[in-house]
Amino acid sequence: MLFEDLRFIHEDLERLEQAVADRVAENPSNVSDIRQRLARDHEVAKFLARIEEQSQRLLEIYNDADKLLEKEAQVISTGDQFEEFYKQLDGIKDFHKRYPTQPVEDIERAYKRRQPGEGEAPRLDVDAMFTGEEAFGQFLDLTMNHEQYLNLPGVKRLAYTQYLGVFDSFTPPTMNIKRKDKVSDKYFRYVSELASYLEGFIKRIRPLQDLDKLFGSFDEEFDKQWSAKEVPGWTEEKAENGPSGPQTQGTGAGTWCADCEKEFSNENVYRNHLTGKKHIRAAEAKKAASPSGEQSAAPVSQVTTSFSFKERAVAEREHRIRCLSKELESNRKATRDNVERRQAMTERERQADNEAMMADPEEYMQGGDRDQSDDEDADKLYNPLKLPLAWDGKPIPYWLYKLHGLGTEYPCEICGNFVYMGRRAFDKHFSEALHIYGLKCLGVTSNTNLFREITRIDDAVRLWEKLEQDRKKERDSRDNVVQMEDAEGNVMPERIYLDLQKQGIL
Repeated sequence: MLFEDLRFIHEDLERLEQAVADRVAENPSNVSDIRQRLARDHEVAKFLARIEEQSQRLLEIYNDADKLLEKEAQVISTGDQFEEFYKQLDGIKDFHKRYPTQPVEDIERAYKRRQPGEGEAPRLDVDAMFTGEEAFGQFLDLTMNHEQYLNLPGVKRLAYTQYLGVFDSFTPPTMNIKRKDKVSDKYFRYVSELASYLEGFIKRIRPLQDLDKLFGSFDEEFDKQWSAKEVPGWTEEKAENGPSGPQTQGTGAGTWCADCEKEFSNENVYRNHLTGKKHIRAAEAKKAASPSGEQSAAPVSQVTTSFSFKERAVAEREHRIRCLSKELESNRKATRDNVERRQAMTERERQADNEAMMADPEEYMQGGDRDQSDDEDADKLYNPLKLPLAWDGKPIPYWLYKLHGLGTEYPCEICGNFVYMGRRAFDKHFSEALHIYGLKCLGVTSNTNLFREITRIDDAVRLWEKLEQDRKKERDSRDNVVQMEDAEGNVMPERIYLDLQKQGIL
């Protein structure tokens, strides 16, 4: 029933176009949840792929290479139409008798845009597409590739944040791996997996972009550069394959080893070197590479061809990594910032940050993703830890926050239960006007430096009373040291005796 297939495919295409139109009609700026936006884009990409598949099937039927459509048209147009109709109806009934539980495909329900309030929540397939580090396509997750990079022989030990800035550089001084060592299986596996990850990542975050065209442009650019021998790191090196100068003769000050192309200043070291495994392997390799006849010419040619093929494969993957890293430059920068921010957190704070991202990804992404909305969100600061603001109006680094102990609270009852954050602010406030005014209200009028580190009112009052008692005792003791006696035998302190004497009473 090719005509029924044609009708079904046309109906399917119309419903697919309507489903795509309904989803494209949504304004991306109104779709604030990044999971919903990615789910919509992947759903549209799935519908577009089905439209292409169904259109190809429809074109095959219209071409009618087997003449089946023409035969069916002749059967329907000639003879008894009802006989053919009931024959096909009996076939349909027989099929449903044999398969009574076969579900009927409902195209309208399959392509309809259902909202959460209609009884069925929209499916979010993007939850399983990204890891926790990728945060729904906002950041790159190159931890496994970083481990592979560190295991390569001859590379520098780089931290993860440093690796994020140089993973697309394959030439010195960033990467000191020689050209002949890049054809090893370990290095080829590393660049292949890195290129595959970047390709998969860009496919997941850009499902509606024509990536086949983008990847094709990468291949065309590489072919041109390879033909012109302009691929970085794979140009002709005359120093290695050029004329023999110092490499074959040395400086003349020592003994030269022609097999290893190395000079030894000590004769004993040279003799021990001749019996080493490295020298023996180099001598055998040089002997096998030398053209000594017709028998060795063919194997050397085969080895050279295979070596050139491996070089091209490795260079092609390096070129693709460089091109993909340029396309993902914004994600790369955001990844470095996110890694540096999370490294300053403790394990508990890192877990709280993950929980905040999973609980409310909309608010988290609006605070963390500032690449595409710098103008709109210039006044909004992402400060989930409530860090103090620096002179530029931005939160201070978390390590500085911990260094100054700004997370420790120091309340002062004398200042009206005001809470000071950090030891530095707490020590400084004892000489400020608010604390001194609080002491004056308690009756403390002098020697406020003695009241440092005292924050409770009761302690300050007791200390002031103790100081007043000590001063009174000191005055009394100072006044009663010398006793004087008048003519009548009255004993009095020297100060009172002198006062009475000046007044002429005595």
